[in-house]
Amino acid sequence: MAETDTRTLDTVGATLRYDVRPGTGTDERPLLLIGSPMDATGFTTLASHFADRTVVTYDPRGVGRSERTDGAAETLPEEHADDLARLIEALGAGPVDVFASSGGAVNSLALVARRGDLVHTLVAHEPPTAQVVEDREAALAACADVHATYLRDGWGAGMVRFIALTSHQGPLPADWSDGPFPGPETFGFPSEDDGSRGDPLLGQNMRGCTSYRPDVPALSAAPTRIVVAAGEESEGQFAARAAAALAEALGTPLAVFPSHHGGFLGGEFGQQGAPEEFAKALRSALAEG
Repeated sequence: MAETDTRTLDTVGATLRYDVRPGTGTDERPLLLIGSPMDATGFTTLASHFADRTVVTYDPRGVGRSERTDGAAETLPEEHADDLARLIEALGAGPVDVFASSGGAVNSLALVARRGDLVHTLVAHEPPTAQVVEDREAALAACADVHATYLRDGWGAGMVRFIALTSHQGPLPADWSDGPFPGPETFGFPSEDDGSRGDPLLGQNMRGCTSYRPDVPALSAAPTRIVVAAGEESEGQFAARAAAALAEALGTPLAVFPSHHGGFLGGEFGQQGAPEEFAKALRSALAEG
């Protein structure tokens, strides 16, 4: 893969850093790999499987190299969508293809609802929106509880509840927040609160991401081809259930990708998916369009 070109883009309330990896093939349409709050480093392995295409990754506002300049404590998907629109326009390469995972998938759905002209194909992998699942009220309450626990007790306690939420099988009960939950030390997390409250996952993006309601009519009317996907090992979990519900609302089949929520990871953040198989599934999904 050719040398990566790192660029800077000033948007409303943030300065973004993004990376452009020139491709060696003939496909001139850039491929954006988007996560949230995961930064660009999480796509290192997946990007290596698309050396024939120009691949663009970025750090969302408030994460990694992208600084917030507005001082806000929380971010909405609509703000991320505006950042993405400005980034795509800065590329000057016409409609792009997008693979977006987790919170990045939510943000990309917000982008397509507003600016579908900028995206040729969107593969939205496990968007964790509580608004579309059958247990909507319980899911919204559980997501709010994760955020509230973090603000009250700190990062370790908040992460315990986040893991419990994302790994729970099936619909969430109304009393989910009553627990019981293990102590942070069970997962190797600090049990003491260090007083910081700037975590991008538990603080900045948790509530805005999970409470976002996809605009199904706008998505259906957009010129963008939308593929909603979930990992084969994620069946029954919150984000996968949301993906299945969204696909049904859009009237499209759910694409089943290899591995789990982070199936594209190849050791980033100490997590291992099935990146080679995942990349083949993604390439196939993009080629169909």
